[in-house]
Parts: sequence; C-alpha cells; structure tokens
Amino acid sequence: MRIFAVLLLTIAAASARSTIDNCQQLLVVTTDSWSTQTGQLDLFDRHSDGSWRKRGSTIDVRLGRRGLAWGRGVIGVSSLPGPIKREGDDRAPAGVFRLGRVFGSPATTRMPFLALSKRTVAVDDPGSRHYNRIVDERRINDPDWKHAEKLFGVDSYRLGLVVEHNIPPRPGAGSCIFLHIWKTPTTSTSGCTAMSERDLVRIIHWLDPAKHPLLVQMPRPVYNTVANEWMLPTL
Repeated sequence: MRIFAVLLLTIAAASARSTIDNCQQLLVVTTDSWSTQTGQLDLFDRHSDGSWRKRGSTIDVRLGRRGLAWGRGVIGVSSLPGPIKREGDDRAPAGVFRLGRVFGSPATTRMPFLALSKRTVAVDDPGSRHYNRIVDERRINDPDWKHAEKLFGVDSYRLGLVVEHNIPPRPGAGSCIFLHIWKTPTTSTSGCTAMSERDLVRIIHWLDPAKHPLLVQMPRPVYNTVANEWMLPTL
C-alpha cells in the first residue's frame, strides 16, 4: 500500500511539473489551515532563467466560510490528504486551476471578456446540463435548472474572473468559482476567492493569456510540502 501511495504521488508530481512548466504567470493563494477563511495572494512572474519573481505586494483575500477543500483542477490531487470539495459545502477549491473569462463592467484586460446582461446567470444546479456554466437565459430554449445565481447588478460581481474548476463538469463537485470583489474585508464567501476591487483590477490588468496563467490555492503547510516537486515559488 505504501509503494502504491508513493507511486501516486510521483505521478501527480510529474503531471504538476509538466503543467506548471508552461506557466509564466502564477497567482498563489495560501491559508493557515483547511478551515481558515482568510488568506494571502501573491503574484509571480517567471523569468527567462526559469525562476519566479514576486510582483508587487501581498493581497489579502477572503475564502469560503468553511475554508478550503481539494477541487478538480489541472493537477490530480486524489492522492493527497485533505477534504474534497462538494457543491454547497462553503469551501473554496484547493489545487491548481486555469483562469477563464473576465466578466462584469468593461475592464482593461487581455483576458477574454464577458459583458453581463440582466439575464446572465451562473448555473449551480448539479442536475442541469448547463451545470457549472455562465449562460444568458435568453439563449437557452429550455432551461432545466431549478436554481442559478444572478450575476448582473450584484455588487460583488461588478468585476470577476472565472476560475476553471471542475472542468469538464462533474455533477456535485462544485460550480461557478470566481475571483471577485469582496462584500467587506471581513465577509467570507460560499466558495470563491474575494478581495478589494483595487486589487482585483490590478490582477486583471496584469494577466496575459499568452503566458498561461494559473491559480494555485491551498493551505500553506500543504503548499510547502509540494512546492519543490511542483516547481512552485518559495514563499
């Protein structure tokens, strides 16, 4: 059993190195523990010599009301200890994730942009074929969801960035995860990562899809364990 566990960790490390080797912009969110609701976000650029250089100051963030749990990202984490994310668990996903579209108010960004309408919703119903997608209700002939989150006109979603968690969607594994504006500096989320509008604008201005940006998010003790094998920056 121990040999099998070591093999799984080796495979995960190889996958991580391959994925992160192509990345030139990294967002690293760390917390004190799995249950911590607050965290720190650091931005890193990869230089031509392969080293990571921190960019700017550390950003304070708020996470899920119950902290973190392993999500479905670009690196398999099933061999690692820790809780597993589920729909409605009030935990933000831990792992390594690609970043998708910016949405909300028009913003200066090189990332793909989605303008919101009054009928834009994020579908969080695991029974829907549109689960874990942002859709415009006007373009859906037969909506099949029992509930979905409205995005237009919500103050926290004046500006947001899609975290590509649970892609392709696995029903019940968690949905509609974003980086977005926090309600207040002391208000946690249902599973997203929230921060001040100023800090989110700074990130969105910096991101460049040609540099294959990734979000790394996990408790700091876990991060320190995998950082060397996954070729992550030293914090």
